[in-house]
Amino acid sequence: MKLQFEKIEPEVGSSFRVIHSTEPETCRVYWHYHPEYEIVYIPFGNGQRRIGTNVSCYESGELVFIGPDLPHLNFSYGKEGLYEEIVVQLREDFMGEAFLQKPELATVKRLFERAHLGLTFGPETKQQLGPWLKDLPHLPPFDRFLLLLRILQYLADTTDVESLHANGVRFDLNPKEQERINRICQYVEQHYAQPIDIHTVADLANLTIPAFSRYFKRMTHLTFTDFVNEYRVNQARRLLHSARTIADVGFAVGFNNLSHFNKTFRAVTGQTPNAYRKAFAG
Repeated sequence: MKLQFEKIEPEVGSSFRVIHSTEPETCRVYWHYHPEYEIVYIPFGNGQRRIGTNVSCYESGELVFIGPDLPHLNFSYGKEGLYEEIVVQLREDFMGEAFLQKPELATVKRLFERAHLGLTFGPETKQQLGPWLKDLPHLPPFDRFLLLLRILQYLADTTDVESLHANGVRFDLNPKEQERINRICQYVEQHYAQPIDIHTVADLANLTIPAFSRYFKRMTHLTFTDFVNEYRVNQARRLLHSARTIADVGFAVGFNNLSHFNKTFRAVTGQTPNAYRKAFAG
């Protein structure tokens, strides 16, 4: 199974991302890595965990904290029937560069350091934090933010924890490949509001256009066009919380006509921009 890079963006109005899945196989990538830290909570069931060099089993649900760029297998991979999973994805600096330097957060800083090895938590911690984690997707942004801090503090203080990647060997992700995919993503982040020429992006990757197309699909499981469109739609979701017209929002994020914007937004989110705005306002 090839290792895939996953591009993650925070949710609208939030500095981190929360995903609540109630069906298996909802994730586009399987054996993958990303620069974000990740909390995974599975309320019930047994299964296999594969994190870094660790291959083991969990029982009666799972709660893990995975550090950045630590390859791991999607927990729903191969699952059938009843399944539930809550995932929290956040950058180390989601509260600012000096976040972990605060003296009040000394134990949380240590938690983030230990997460580079992959951490799994026992039944006592799962029982305590399970209801909190299940509340996260349904809370308004400020309350969710405060609850995440409480969760991180509890994870930092508990002794009901085991290291998964205990030998300390970090995966040797090719630095050139990391630098290349990050360079492409940064270009999209900086130029999504303008027409993006695939010739320019392929040159950034030092590849021909056909080779770049194959490379990008292999790394992300998306075509480059789909990646750009998803990024633009995510930026549009932020702007739809303002008073700007839908047409203005579409043009602001790089769509050259309203029809194309509406069609792409619906393909990515399952809603039209107007329906999304009404649902948020309601």
